[in-house]
Amino acid sequence: MPGTSLTIRPLAASDEAAWRGLWAGYLEYYETRVPEAVYQSTFARLRSGEDHEFQGLIAHLGDRPVGLVHYLFHRNCWKIENVCYLQDLFTERAARGQGVARALIEAVYARADAAGAPAVYWLTQEFNYRGRMLYDKVGMKTPFIRYNRPV
Repeated sequence: MPGTSLTIRPLAASDEAAWRGLWAGYLEYYETRVPEAVYQSTFARLRSGEDHEFQGLIAHLGDRPVGLVHYLFHRNCWKIENVCYLQDLFTERAARGQGVARALIEAVYARADAAGAPAVYWLTQEFNYRGRMLYDKVGMKTPFIRYNRPV
């Protein structure tokens, strides 16, 4: 794959099978699964083009899909402008270390800039050491701790 061109573009309807494979890899990395209805709903939302709905980008090395990112613009009580939440970022194992994840993050940064969103943020699990090495270069770690409602 070295020397192969990297392209990043919005998800198209024809990307569903490739997207499913990549998102399944992402969910597996985080040791979780979702039902088929969630795959269907999520892909439809990513492609809806509706304001305040998630959007998705897919990365290709040559003609091979190798990564994805999902992001959302939303209101924030501390800013007038919308902010951008980068929810899911994944690069398949064989393509890691080739700049795919960085390019996907930078593509979200560019879309946030174009939309006038002054902030882009994301979460990751502590054990995602390889990802965090990149995040330390392209982002700023904050002191926030996340809590969830108990199930």
